[in-house]
Amino acid sequence: MLGRKNNSMAPIAMGKPHVITLSIVCALLLANGTFAQTVAQPSWWEDPLRAGDEGRIFQEPAGPLTMEAAIRLALEVNPTIAAARREIEATEAQILQGSLRPNPRFSYSTENAGKISRSSSAQVELPIERGDKRAARVEAAQRGRDVAVSDLGGRQLKVRAAVMAAFFDVLAAQELMALAQDGVSLARRATDIAAKRVVAGKVSPVEETKARVAEAGARVVLTQAQSELRNARRRLASLWGNSSPRFSEAKGNVDLLPQMPARELIEQRLGTSPLIQRAQLELERRKSLVNVEQSKTIQDLTFSVGVKRREESQSEQMMLGFSVPIPLYNRNQGNLLEALRREDKARDELVATRIGLTSNAYQVMERLSARRQEAELLRTEVLPGAKSAYEAATIGFENGKFSFLEVLDAQRTFFSARSQYLNALAEVHRAMTDLEGILGQPDAAASPAPASTGGR
Repeated sequence: MLGRKNNSMAPIAMGKPHVITLSIVCALLLANGTFAQTVAQPSWWEDPLRAGDEGRIFQEPAGPLTMEAAIRLALEVNPTIAAARREIEATEAQILQGSLRPNPRFSYSTENAGKISRSSSAQVELPIERGDKRAARVEAAQRGRDVAVSDLGGRQLKVRAAVMAAFFDVLAAQELMALAQDGVSLARRATDIAAKRVVAGKVSPVEETKARVAEAGARVVLTQAQSELRNARRRLASLWGNSSPRFSEAKGNVDLLPQMPARELIEQRLGTSPLIQRAQLELERRKSLVNVEQSKTIQDLTFSVGVKRREESQSEQMMLGFSVPIPLYNRNQGNLLEALRREDKARDELVATRIGLTSNAYQVMERLSARRQEAELLRTEVLPGAKSAYEAATIGFENGKFSFLEVLDAQRTFFSARSQYLNALAEVHRAMTDLEGILGQPDAAASPAPASTGGR
């Protein structure tokens, strides 16, 4: 077994004992199919130079866009969701790798090379895993895949919530731009009326100057509203990877007001929260990794079979043997202790996740309740009066009963109330999406219910 190795491979091909050895090897590898494993290659293996998705831009169809269509687009092509799917594929490869057995090894050596008394030997070593190492590896890889699937669900939930919030921002920005356009139209009419009254000698030219200043201010507000709408559209389209939105408008009712979920429902859904489920799966994965490290404390065996040939006497000897490491110093105690401590950490994180999510859920519920009450108050009490005063002042100004400053003040009051109402609605929807991010998919009881519109 010991001695200098001969780099020439000719004895392997020509010597009779080596032919016998190779026959033994083939028989051992094929017996009962123990080591003859046929591993299916991944579908992409035949073409390693796959065309990647780098630089791929997805564009939504032109025309009106609904919230359901926006959510579907984002879930299909969002980059973070695609990355989560790749992680699942990677964990499936880990399951494949964990299921493979160790390879046999072939060794050849020669002693007293170049002398008449030289001898050569060839043998095959067959590692035998003990302690259910292979089953432990597969189990750990499967638990890792479960965590990756849970992460994918969490990513999808976050993207869905982001789409809902961004979609409502577009609806609100469209409404604010429409209000700004109404303000510009009113300011232009006021300027025309003031100019005619100045020509008729009914008012001072100062009134016309004030009207033109007010018209310029209204155009500034419109420019800002248009810019905010463009930004809101880009934020929404970026969720499916498009920096140049093609959709003409977001189609939906801006006055939709989500209903408050019952507290009993909140407590029920907290138990099935995706974040809690993910923490539980991580704990199970850590337990399986402890089993992996525990299995490594049991030493593997290596059986060897071969033939030794003495050239001087032209004799051949069969060689059988086995080897096993002596666990004198390294018994994998460090890795096992690390795995145990990480299991404890995962258990503590599960408890912390439950406590944190419960606290966050009720805080978001309180914010949702307060903002919803604010929106209801603005819709039922503030907006109707502001709108009525604005319409009356506009008609009175056109008939010469009110001054332009009175119309401008009524306009500002109504626009401010409408903007405050839209902001309150936006906060309601953000709070609702935050709650869904904690609890998971909403139930039918928490679906949005239409509210009577405040009107423009």
